Amino acid sequence: MTSHPIDHLVFPTRDLETARARLGALGFTVAPKGTHPFGTVNCCVYLRDNTFLEPLAIGDAAATAKAAETGNMFVSRDRAFRERNGDEGFSAVVLGTDDADADHARYLAAGVSAGQRLDFSRPFVDAAGRQDIASFRLAFAATPDMADAFLFSCERVNASKVDRTALEAHANGVKGIREVIGVSDEAQDKLRLLAAIADTPPAEAGGHRLVLPNTNISLTDPAGFEGRFGLGVEPSRLRFAAVVFTASDLGALAGRLASAEVEHHFQARSLVVPPAPGQGAAFIFEEDR
Repeated sequence: MTSHPIDHLVFPTRDLETARARLGALGFTVAPKGTHPFGTVNCCVYLRDNTFLEPLAIGDAAATAKAAETGNMFVSRDRAFRERNGDEGFSAVVLGTDDADADHARYLAAGVSAGQRLDFSRPFVDAAGRQDIASFRLAFAATPDMADAFLFSCERVNASKVDRTALEAHANGVKGIREVIGVSDEAQDKLRLLAAIADTPPAEAGGHRLVLPNTNISLTDPAGFEGRFGLGVEPSRLRFAAVVFTASDLGALAGRLASAEVEHHFQARSLVVPPAPGQGAAFIFEEDR
């Protein structure tokens, strides 16, 4: 097996202005708007661990409808998520890969392919306004009972050459992603599924957890999620519900959140921010250690 790291996380949102304002209030630096050739738009948050958050909105409804009709699974799965869950949420975990074609073949063989592969390019703009073209190759994975989440692997065919350093500096002190947390009524079964998609075995100890090269994916049931974070969550076969970030100073971050009137609470050693429009999952901050 060859384990795949997390590349980024996808958060559907009604509009980018709401996402930009919310993420800014949390102390994140938000990149300029990016436009996909199939009608969706984003405003990403890039982290120092080479992962990023992708708030995703519909920029051109006619273009997304046409793309869905022609088998574009990125748009189709986004549309299906919104129809079931509304315009705010956490729809997808994206795995990094050097060979999306091989991943697609592996998904087909395992019976977990979510549709045809996708190639596309889009402009990238850095904090200083410099532009480049980034190209991607995607392979999609899900099972028929996964109505609230999906995964895909992302090969960066042509990585943009603009400088992301300024975009990776965040006032909240966040450096990277420690853990992605999913909720499932069938945690053991869905862990095996995620393990097959990520091409890595589940951890032998520590509960329902995958250890990836750069972070972990953990699964729990709704009661376990509420017990850990003090937040309720809708039951699901599989729903991505929270992201745990590493931060340099939780006390300073709590002060920043209070000043911005952002609801938050401490649960054990974690600073918990419930989901809100523009922030489709619970954001959990833990000190870097």
